[in-house]
Amino acid sequence: MSSRETILAAIRSNQPENSELPEIDSFKKDSSGLMEKYISVLESIGGKAYKVSGYEEILTLIKNYFPDASRIVTTCKELVGIESIDLSLDVHLLENIDLAILKSNLGVAENSSLWITEELMQERALPFIAQYLAVVINKEDIVATMHHAYDKIGDADYGFGTFIAGPSKTADIEQSLVLGAHGPKGMTVFIIEPVISSSSPSPSGS
Repeated sequence: MSSRETILAAIRSNQPENSELPEIDSFKKDSSGLMEKYISVLESIGGKAYKVSGYEEILTLIKNYFPDASRIVTTCKELVGIESIDLSLDVHLLENIDLAILKSNLGVAENSSLWITEELMQERALPFIAQYLAVVINKEDIVATMHHAYDKIGDADYGFGTFIAGPSKTADIEQSLVLGAHGPKGMTVFIIEPVISSSSPSPSGS
């Protein structure tokens, strides 16, 4: 027996007994107050959130808060008619997009990120090239941590996908925060919940 085989045999014969993995409390799923935490984190990094009951309210908010957006793209079939640019045409038309409206089926409360796949964005450049980005997500699709998010997407079948959290920002130059440095200047998230307390849509902070 060679020295290598002797060493490996000794290692095999001295393995510790198997033991169960420890349960880490911080990874436990706590579904209480996820939407509120998500909104708080998003607003702390420069984003905006609105609680809505459906797409009619989203249309109203878009018209009210983006009145100057003349070049709009959306991949939400529920908002068909609001767009001014057809994504099925030349992709170069995405230049100078004022507002892109997408869907997400997974949000993370701890860092306010949204998981968006190529199927939902249709064009990979779309969420990054637009001046402003708006994303629609259902309240029940928000999870507590990235660990829970990866539990959901780990075995999913997708090509390109990315987590997006808030508007593009950097503070590399003189430690001064700049929004829209290399992507959208602003990010708005519309969270659809079955019932809202107010009869008219309002920012989450009001």
